[in-house]
Amino acid sequence: MVVSLAKGQRVSLEKVAPGLTEIFVGLGWDTKLTDGSYDFDLDASVFLLGSNEKLISDKHFIFYNNLTSPDSSKSVEHTGDNLTGEGEGDDEVIKVNLQKVPSDVEKIVVTVTIHEAAERGQNFGQVDNAFVRVVNAKSNEEVIRYDLTEDCSIETAMIMAEIYRKNGEWRVNAVSAGYQGGLQALLDRYQS
Repeated sequence: MVVSLAKGQRVSLEKVAPGLTEIFVGLGWDTKLTDGSYDFDLDASVFLLGSNEKLISDKHFIFYNNLTSPDSSKSVEHTGDNLTGEGEGDDEVIKVNLQKVPSDVEKIVVTVTIHEAAERGQNFGQVDNAFVRVVNAKSNEEVIRYDLTEDCSIETAMIMAEIYRKNGEWRVNAVSAGYQGGLQALLDRYQS
């Protein structure tokens, strides 16, 4: 059974999928028909934060130019950049082995930004059907889904969800916080 979250809702992964150890986070979107001449290139990124809510190091920022976390087991892996978002299903995927995420990682922040949004005159108001979902990597069963329904007509960066530790278990928070300033705005927030 899939748990659908609304903005601000939190849920324990252990309660919705007992024994879950390996997940992938799928992100997808469509673009509304616009008269623009540029394709939309949305990019999923992950920030691995310590207890101070900041990146542990620059290598803990996982994106299309740094596909794996710095720990020896590579517990978090970005599967690559989708330049157009065309097609059905997940446009970009982040794999997470929950058992192997190092203990200094308190929170995994899942974000989406629009590449060159300012230069191309693009924003999330021109994006449709955006979602983030958590899938059991072993069974391929979707366990949590969050559909972005807010109007984000000026935002160029979105924090979609957080996967975080609380009392020894992993939880998911549907965040949906938008920022102007694209990826740089998120880097400014999470770098120490």
